[in-house]
Amino acid sequence: MKEEFAKFLLTKTCQDYNLIGEEFSSKRGRAWREIKFLFEDYLKEGDKILDLGCGNGRFYEVVKNKKVDYYGIDNSETLIKIAKTKYPEANFQVGDALNLPFSDNFFDKVYSIAVFHHIPSKKFRLQFLNEAKRVLKPGGLFLLTVWDLLAIKKIRRLFLKYTFLKLIGLSKLDFRDIFYPWKNSKGKVLVQRYFHCFGKKELKKLIEKTNFKIKKIGKSGKVPTQNIYVIAFKSNKVPIAQLERAQPSGG
Repeated sequence: MKEEFAKFLLTKTCQDYNLIGEEFSSKRGRAWREIKFLFEDYLKEGDKILDLGCGNGRFYEVVKNKKVDYYGIDNSETLIKIAKTKYPEANFQVGDALNLPFSDNFFDKVYSIAVFHHIPSKKFRLQFLNEAKRVLKPGGLFLLTVWDLLAIKKIRRLFLKYTFLKLIGLSKLDFRDIFYPWKNSKGKVLVQRYFHCFGKKELKKLIEKTNFKIKKIGKSGKVPTQNIYVIAFKSNKVPIAQLERAQPSGG
């Protein structure tokens, strides 16, 4: 995918969620049951955590009594406004996942729930992962989920459609990319949301490329709300490529 088009998709996704934010939030009032274990099993008292792509802040509901230092960030002004209204005591802010407004080694845990499948192109996915790693303390946990989109029959039909369009040269999208419509309560399509249809192998390869060490990868929930989840930690080791760059040239 050309970088210019990937940037367009990033902007479009933000605009889409600003447009549908109120109705989207009304359908995402509670934390998903099949994801709660990532918060309930891996948090400890005193943790400083980032909810990266927090949306309307629904996962704050799971952690608010756990004595953790919570930060939520999202690029949708509409969703952050909703989050601040629902949970005025929490720390929410508008921000860019590809350029996080936090210092290095700031968080004990970084969560990214159902966000990564909205990031277009390998370049920006790696940038997203590297930013998450940068703000995470050495040894800290990164917990990420994406929808298991290809487990859903109607998504598989879209997948085949966009694969065919790519093969005949009529799509700017990458393979495994789709547009999936968001419909209002009357069935009218308001936006066509961008998604990448991840599989476990592709997700694992990308995350390991950024020097995260994967502890566990699996699936949770049942179709149509099945998710692929990854639990990884930030290695204390310096990546080989970084060591090579740091070494002086011979002479």
